[in-house]
Amino acid sequence: MYISPDWPAPVSVRALMTTRQGGVSHAPFDSMNLGYSTADPAENVVANEARLAAELKVDAAALRWVRQVHGSVVKHAELLPFNAPLGATSVEADAIVSRTRGLFCGIKIADCMPVLMTSKSGDVVAAAHAGWRGLAGGIVENTLAEMQVSPGAVIAWLGPCIGAQQFEVGNDVRDEFFAATTAQTQLVVQQAFTPLATHGKFLCDLRAIAKAKLNAAGVNEIYISYECTMSDQIRFFSHRRDKITGRMAAVVGIA
Repeated sequence: MYISPDWPAPVSVRALMTTRQGGVSHAPFDSMNLGYSTADPAENVVANEARLAAELKVDAAALRWVRQVHGSVVKHAELLPFNAPLGATSVEADAIVSRTRGLFCGIKIADCMPVLMTSKSGDVVAAAHAGWRGLAGGIVENTLAEMQVSPGAVIAWLGPCIGAQQFEVGNDVRDEFFAATTAQTQLVVQQAFTPLATHGKFLCDLRAIAKAKLNAAGVNEIYISYECTMSDQIRFFSHRRDKITGRMAAVVGIA
């Protein structure tokens, strides 16, 4: 039901990602839907969120969320209000940073890439929602900047997302990444787009781009899950595959 990041995080750091399994929601949100923006009854999402909190061994009030808008804004968990109902926040951002023991940063996904980060000392953690717009717009770099530690002292985990063999995009996506690329990432970004037979269509490798951006920023310890949300209907929600679907969550905190 849950995925534990395969990374050497400090013992004080607790992190996990949910799957679509183990909750109370009914089709098409079956069953561990954590998306308040969906048509799933809110009481189901509240119950699922309580199960997530129990798995983390914290009270649900310890979870901090933002209203994700596929942008590049980062918020600090300490400044986010307690949400009532749980998770129903109006604060817009796409990443959260925490330095406070007991507060957990959470982001929600259904094909976009979750990026969890921690300092090697375990005194600061972050969760970023890296869809293609946010990734091109600098969400990874902005999150690192808000962590305020040397990038060389950061460990990152790239979680399950839509895979390189499934994510078909057009020239608009490719052009936006090219416009935002730097000399350090240019070659990787070029190689991350594989032309398809249809003119103007490409397969896009989000993981390769995210890794290149982290490397360019100075992060060298990067651990990657290559599970594809679109390909695995049993374990993962996928907006690209199903259109109407639930949301998973990736969460990290200092326990």
